[in-house]
Order: sequence, then structure tokens, then C-alpha cells
Amino acid sequence: MNLALPALVPTLPALGAAATLAVGKRAPGLARPLAIVPVAVSAVLALVVALQLGTGQVLESATRLTPTGGPDITLGFYLDGYSSLISVLVGLVATCVQVYSTAYLKDDPRYPSYAALVSLFTAAMFLVVYSGDLIVLLVGWEVMGICSYFLIGHHWESADARSASLKAFLVTKLGDVPFLFGIFLLGADAGSFRVSDVLAAATEGRLGHPTLIALLLLAGVAGKSAQFPLHTWLPDAMAGPTPVSALIHAATMVAAGIYLVARLLPVFLLSGAALVVLAVMAAVTMIGSALCALAQDDLKRVLAYSTVGQLGYMAGALASGDREASVFHLVSHGAFKALLFLAAGVVIHAAHTNSISAMSRIPGLRKRVPDAYWTMGIALVALIGLPPFSGFFSKEAVLTAAEHAANGEALTNGVGPASAVPQAAGWIVLISAALTALLTAAYAARLFLVAFHSPAVAVGAGAPAELPDHEAGAPYSPELDEADPATAEPPAMRWPLWVLAIPTMAFGVTSLRSDWLPALLDGGSLRPSAVTAVTGTGLAVVGALLAYGAWRSATARLGAGRPAPAPEGRVPEQAGAPAAEVIVADPGRTLLGPLFGPARHGFGVDRLYSTLFVRPVTAAAGLVRFLDREVVETYVRGTGVGANLLGRVVRLAQTGNAQTYLSALLAGVVLLAVLVAV
Repeated sequence: MNLALPALVPTLPALGAAATLAVGKRAPGLARPLAIVPVAVSAVLALVVALQLGTGQVLESATRLTPTGGPDITLGFYLDGYSSLISVLVGLVATCVQVYSTAYLKDDPRYPSYAALVSLFTAAMFLVVYSGDLIVLLVGWEVMGICSYFLIGHHWESADARSASLKAFLVTKLGDVPFLFGIFLLGADAGSFRVSDVLAAATEGRLGHPTLIALLLLAGVAGKSAQFPLHTWLPDAMAGPTPVSALIHAATMVAAGIYLVARLLPVFLLSGAALVVLAVMAAVTMIGSALCALAQDDLKRVLAYSTVGQLGYMAGALASGDREASVFHLVSHGAFKALLFLAAGVVIHAAHTNSISAMSRIPGLRKRVPDAYWTMGIALVALIGLPPFSGFFSKEAVLTAAEHAANGEALTNGVGPASAVPQAAGWIVLISAALTALLTAAYAARLFLVAFHSPAVAVGAGAPAELPDHEAGAPYSPELDEADPATAEPPAMRWPLWVLAIPTMAFGVTSLRSDWLPALLDGGSLRPSAVTAVTGTGLAVVGALLAYGAWRSATARLGAGRPAPAPEGRVPEQAGAPAAEVIVADPGRTLLGPLFGPARHGFGVDRLYSTLFVRPVTAAAGLVRFLDREVVETYVRGTGVGANLLGRVVRLAQTGNAQTYLSALLAGVVLLAVLVAV
């Protein structure tokens, strides 16, 4: 293979970003081609590289960048089936996002900078995927972090966007600090930062501190991939433009942490304790995020919590020792989650609100956005995990991996011994993943039914003239309206949906034959076992039916004129001069019961962090500010005042009289003579 091909994959989007920033303001007509063409070409080149590399092959090339006095830092590639598969996903999703953004942010005056940041974001993820050196990988890792800060805060006029971008940056940096030490320690133990050397050292058992290294790396993964306890930034990041959410959630930032653990899985297999920690982290993340998703009113926050939970599935597969299943679900999820966010953008464009309760009051919404309605339905079925969609196969692969790990037969596929995976990790993942399958189906069905199929039932008269656009007290991450809801969605916002619908429906079947997807990865089987297939699908069907039953019950109760179970369910009619208040039939309240309020607010994790960390840090900052301004500056000002006073005293001696100067000189000479004589 010509090494220029993989080199161009991350280089072209980076050059496109520089060109867009350079000429975007001066020549706005060039901004869109400069945003789309380099990313699209990189996507094609990534596919070409994957095809040329083939299955079961590894391509490594490295050039020393600089001596360090220790392990050298090299610039090079480490390409295998995992990097090939994920790079194709990154290119596909990034191209769809760039095309979609040309219409979604058509009139945005800051579109050139936005497009440049998306291109740079894409280049950074390509660098992470292709890099053969952990330090160079870290560069791409951190570039994605700073790009996410600017993209989430794109609408900096909004206080929500400013605070969300700052929160995302700080929370992920909180994980990146131990992550950095983990990379340094790993390089020191292995004697090299090259991925191939690190894997060889792990396989040969030459790492002196595997548990410490794994736990330090997991801190960075928890931050970047939004796992408990560093997951809180991702739901708030919905204040950014919707296409950015699709890019972050589907193919770049949150996928980077999972990819890193999959790439370095031999290191983690050396520490059973780290695998148990990863399993617990994944279990809490899966169940907690699914409960939160079931209570959200903001469409994008539902999808954000969904992403957190699905990342928990991937982390759970890694804790079970099966990186094939994890990456399979990563790619499958990347396709249908990008589709969900882009379809959500179309719906938000038409409804002019993020609130699913407000959407339920819009008559004929699903007829106004047929492309988004059908593609979102396809993506939600894939999210639930029903056959034959891709989500079914990838979710069942995770459950199968957990089942084998629980039985002491982990599917490590030659990466390490099966005995390296504790059975406890398998049981933790298996039980939590099964429960999450039920909850996922429930919140997905709730979203679809409430947003598109809820009848509005009048229960009283005298509704107010000025009406809110979402439920009072519900977390809400609005973004500035980029498009006019009175106009139909342009083709640039519709055809990416159908492009992403193809892998959402068809990608899963590539796992059925051993010479297809499994041959590209580690060669193990990705076929679901009969037990997990029946169990997982059955739980998904039960969850969807529970949501449907609760929705029908609430709808019937409203139709009969009986009050809703909770006053928070009341939301006003959306448009015109309303004559009646409307109550939305929300099955989430019925299913969660007393947990609905805590789940809506993330079980108070943000409030806890605010009490334990934010307020003490703010108080400490206030103390430092006081000491700086009232103590340090007082001494500084005192020095200046003292110098001024001394100058005034000295100035009194400057009379301009020569006789006075001679008298003082004579007195000084006499004084010195006396002192010398004595």
C-alpha cells in the first residue's frame, strides 16, 4: 500500500479546516465546498485504505520525531481491521454532518468557523484511529477536546451554550490528567510509546504496574466517553448545534475512549480488578442513563442519555474481554445514533422546539416531516435492538460476550487468556445490560409515541395567552433557531438521513458470516447465542409494550376527562389563541412513578458535584481573589506609596542653594573624619 493514502486521510480535513478559516469570511461562497470536499475525499480514501489492507492484515510504519531521553516519540501508522472499520464510520458520519450543516446553519454568520472546527474535529479523530504512537494519539485526543469546547459553545450568545461548553471542557480535562499519567507510566513500563511495542510488552507480561496503568487510563475514558462518574457533561452539551451532537455522539469524541480500550485491551486483561471496575462503571452508566432518558422532555437530551447508555454497552463488552463485540456495537451505534440526531434536527426545525411534549401538540407533525419520521422510526427500532436491524446484532453480541464471561469462557479471541476476565465482571454486565435492554425499548417507544402520535385532549378552559415551549422544571437545552420552520427542509437535510439509514438497516448482517466482519477484526464469532437472542429481544419487546400500554392508559384517562397523575404533566397548547389547556399522555411518569422526578434531574449527580466540588472551589477562588486584591495588592500599593513619600522627603533637600550643599558636604566630611579617628 502507498503510505500516502493513509497519510492523506487525517491531513485533508486539517488542510480544509485551515483553508476554511483563511478564506471563509472573505469568500463565503467557498466555505461550503472547502468544508465538504476534503472530508468527503478523506472518507473515500479511508474506504480505499480499508479495502487495500484487507482482512487479517496489519500495516505499521513509524518515523522518530524526537529523542526524549527515554522512550522515543514516533510519527506513524498502526492500521488493522479495527482502525479501518472505525475510520470508514468517521468519514461517513462527518461527510453527512458537513452536508447537513450547509442547510441547517445556512444563515449563520459564523458558519465558516463552525465548518472549520468540524473538519479539524474529524482530522483529530482520524489521527486517534490511525496513530501508531500513544503520544501522537494523545495530540488528537486533546484536539478533539478543544474542538468540542468551541462547537458546543458555538451559540455563545446563550448562557446555556457557554456553561455547557465550559462544563464539557472541564469534566473531560478532569479525566485527561490521570489519563496522561497513565500513558507516561505505560510508556515507561513498556520502554516505548509505540502501540505495537506496548501490545507486545503486555502480551509478554513485561508491564510492572498493569492495574495502576489501567485505572489511570479508565479515568480518561470515563471523561471522554461519558461514563459514570464523569458522564454529566454530555446531556448539557445538547446546547450546541444539532449536527455537532451527531458528530460527537456517533463517530468522534465519545467513541475515542472505547476505541482506546479496545486497542489496548491486552493491557487491561492483565488486571482483573480494572475489568471489574470497568464492568461496574458500565453497569451504573447503562441503568442510570436509561432511567434518565425515560424522564426527559428535551428530545436531544433523551438521545444524549441514550448515547451514554449505549457507550455503557460497549464498555461492558470490553469488561467481558470481547473487543470485537464492543467495536461492532460502536460502529452500529454510530450509524443509527447519527441518524437519530440528524432526524431530530429536522423535527426540531419543523416544530421550532426541542420539547417532545410541545411536539405532541402540533397536529400532523409526522406528515410535515415524513423523511425524519420514517428514518427516526428505523433508527429507534435499531436502538431498541429488534431484528433484522443492525442494533439487534450488535446488542446481542454484547450480551453473548457477557454470557460467556459469566460462565468463565470469555470470548477474548486470542487477545488474552479467557481466565483473565473475572466471572463477576461478566455477571455484572449481563444483568445490567439485560435490564437496560428493557429500559431502552421503553424510552425509545415513549419518544416516538409522545412526539408523533399523542392526541391532545382538552380538559379545561382559560389557558393563558403566553405559553412556554417545554414542561416547567424539566432540564432543557435549547439552541438558537437556525432555520425558518415555515419552509420545507432542503434536500441537504433529507438525503443524509437515508444514507445513514442504509447501514442502520443492513450493517448487522455482516456479522453472520465468519469471512465478513469477524475476519476483519479478531476472527471470533459475532453470532448471537440462542439464549441471549431470545432473552434480549423478549426484554426489548416487553419494554416497548410497557411503554405503549402506559401511553394508551394515559391517553384513555385524558380522553375520559380524568386528571393526569401529576400536575407537572400539564403543558399548554402550542400555537394560536388557545382556548384550553392540554395534558400530554407521558408514559414515563407511569413507568417510573416516584423515580420520575429524580431521573429527570439526573438523580442529583450534578447537584452533588456542585456541593462537593464546585462550591468549595468557588469559595476557594473567592478567598484567593480576596487575598490577591486586599493583601497582595495592598503590599504592592504600599511599596509605591513608600517610594512616593521617600521621594518627597529627598526632594525637600534639593533647595538649589550652593552654600547649603557645601555646608552639607563639609558636615559629612567632618563626620566621616571623626568616625575614622575614633
